[in-house]
Amino acid sequence: MAIPTYNLPWTESPFFERELAAADLSPEDKAFVKFYAEKGYAIIDPEIDDAVIEGAKTELADWHDAYFKKNQQIHTSPHRIQDAWQFSESVKKIVLAPAVLKKLELLYRRRPIPFQTLNFDRGTQQCTHSDMIHFSSIPERFMCGVWMALEDITEDNGPLHYYPGSQKLPFYEMADMGVKASDSIRMKNGYMDYNDYYEKFIQDVVDSLGLQKEQLLIKKGQALIWSANLLHGGDPITRPNTSRHSQVSHYYFEDCTYYTPLFTDMLLKKIYLRQIVDISTGQQVPNRYFGEEIKESLPARIKQKVAQALPTPIAKFLMSLRGK
Repeated sequence: MAIPTYNLPWTESPFFERELAAADLSPEDKAFVKFYAEKGYAIIDPEIDDAVIEGAKTELADWHDAYFKKNQQIHTSPHRIQDAWQFSESVKKIVLAPAVLKKLELLYRRRPIPFQTLNFDRGTQQCTHSDMIHFSSIPERFMCGVWMALEDITEDNGPLHYYPGSQKLPFYEMADMGVKASDSIRMKNGYMDYNDYYEKFIQDVVDSLGLQKEQLLIKKGQALIWSANLLHGGDPITRPNTSRHSQVSHYYFEDCTYYTPLFTDMLLKKIYLRQIVDISTGQQVPNRYFGEEIKESLPARIKQKVAQALPTPIAKFLMSLRGK
């Protein structure tokens, strides 16, 4: 009797080889899926017109200047614009690219739900991390990111880096670092637990296991899909003032519960649920567990009420943590 694996991403399943052998796919698709299952990433052509790419850069030019000043005040990445799909048609076309959605459905066997965009005009130089600390799901690992180059990426403009195969590592949550995650929701901690504990822990994992880093040196118009637990970050910018226009699109998959482990303690029944919007429809997506809708957790509502009572710059920082 076959063991059902439909509640796991098949590319993360212990039964993957058996599932792949039985799959009615072309040799090319089988090779693509197998590489992703082994390495945790895949480089693709998202089939997006150059006019759309240039349109995104043009439409966001003034916004980057405005967001740079705002982000400096609230201590987030100064060169990041979150959810520009709300006002940029080009950004929206990129996140909804049919070729990308088709690849994601092939890799996860569920309908992808695009829920967030991040646009950058510079390299992030971000420490190595797993997206699962920010974006997780039940069932686990039904999430991925797509990083698209809006210009050629070189060694000196702060390229993305990643560790092939690292998605097979355990998911490390805040409790593994001796931190009560639900305490991080308090303003006195803010994002300090992430910076002081999580980033250092992950770097220690990389060093201890001797993981081999690769840089993403791709051309304008190419994209990288990475799985939820693949360790990745941004390399240093070695040529000052160089640009690195890129778009990150984050996707969940249908029929899951969506939450943030950074603020979650399961044993204390404190789960920080995400309230995501499907960019393709503009509608909020309910959190579901075996078909039953799950309502927003109490800590999330408390955090929102606390933020409303704080000075504007601090409140904006606190609420920005819902985005990543």
